[in-house]
Formats: sequence, structure tokens, C-alpha cells
Amino acid sequence: MKPVIGIPGNVLTNFSPRYESLPITYTPQGFVEGLHAAGALPVVFPISNEENAKQYVKSVDAIVLAGGQDVSPLSYGEEPHIKLQDTNLERDRFEMAVIKEAWTENKPVLAICRGLQIFNVALGGTLYQDVSMYPDLAVQHVQVSTPETAAHSVKIDQDSWLGQLYGEQANVNSYHHQAIKDLADSLRPVAWSKDGLIEAFESKDDQHITIGVQWHPELMIRHNLSAQGLFDAYVETVKNWSQTKASHL
Repeated sequence: MKPVIGIPGNVLTNFSPRYESLPITYTPQGFVEGLHAAGALPVVFPISNEENAKQYVKSVDAIVLAGGQDVSPLSYGEEPHIKLQDTNLERDRFEMAVIKEAWTENKPVLAICRGLQIFNVALGGTLYQDVSMYPDLAVQHVQVSTPETAAHSVKIDQDSWLGQLYGEQANVNSYHHQAIKDLADSLRPVAWSKDGLIEAFESKDDQHITIGVQWHPELMIRHNLSAQGLFDAYVETVKNWSQTKASHL
């Protein structure tokens, strides 16, 4: 049986001038292609009430958190900075409920870009509302080159899931103007940009499989073996994790 991976979706409201008033639930196609190629079955969760998160999470083997709007600073007790961009509190609340339920049920989570940020906030961390607020900023974190092009390097902790996959360094793309400020206590940083921003985290304990990356592997899968390799390795981890849990029941 192929593992089923749940992806909390987003709502598109400007699909085209003809359908401007027709909201569409979606997830970026790169996640679908990457997970299909890795041997998994992705399903999209529409934004819903927080109380529905438990049943959604129970229906899948693991979660992937996608990119999108800024995480509202109201979720971590701050007022909006002048450089804050569009937010969706309904999406924030639903995704945080999904995250907390997945954490409670010990289901694996791969969190990408905004996904990394909302996961950190859900577990008690905070964000730079704009990277310009980071005092040591020295790297272009919102690249102007094409999405499949690597924009900067990251240094990776060798004693980590990502380190086993990538080695001590990787070149990644970058499309984030928010970033991790205070990392949640349950997480540990495992990759950094040259200017010191956290580019990836994993869970501290061995009871959870949590991988968060600030870059966008789903935009590089057709041109970069390591990008597809991340989805391949995650799906294999989900399979092994599910088998381990089943053997203890």
C-alpha cells in the first residue's frame, strides 16, 4: 500500500479575470508531482474548522505543509510590521490545529517554507515578519532568478536527517521574506544560511519525525536530483515509521 500524505491546502481567489469571484482550493503542483514520483498518494485538505483537523490527520499516514501567505504575527503575540504581506488567519488556525494533532499522534511532518514557519509558531516559536528585521542579513533570501535555480548555499548539521541526505552543504532556492526568529523548544536547528538564519529544523526527540526546510524543493524536482531525493527520502521514512508503529501495536 502506498502511504497517503495529507497536504493542508490554500484558497486561490484570482485564478483568472473570468473566474475572479470563484475561490479554488489548491496546493502547488510540485508537491503532487514530487510525492507521486516518490511512491505516495497526496491528498489536499481544504481549509476547515479547527475541530476537523483531528479527523483529517487520522485519515493519512503523514503530512506535508506547503508555502503561501505570511503567518499572521497575531498568532505569536506581535502587532503587524509595516512590511508584513497578506495573511490568512483562518488558514493559520487550521494548519496549527493539524500540526498539533500530527504531533500528538506522532505522525511525520515535512514542512516547507511557510510550512516551516507555521510549524515553528504552532509549537511556540516566533518569526521575523520581514528578513530586513534580521540584524545580520547578508544573503538574498528572495531570489530574482528562476525557481529551479539554486540561489544560495546552506550549511547542514551532519548529525541530522537532512545531513544524511545532503551532506554538509547544499545549494537551494529561496523565496521567503519571513524567517525563524526564536525556534520552538521542541525543535533543533539543522541548517543555516551563510548569514546565520535558520534554514531547516528537525524535532529534538526520537518520538517525532519532523523535517522543516525554508527552501522550495517542489520547484526544483525536474532539474535537481537532490530536490526529488528529499521527497523520496521522506516517503521512505514515512513507510518505515508506519511499519515501526504497526509492529508495536
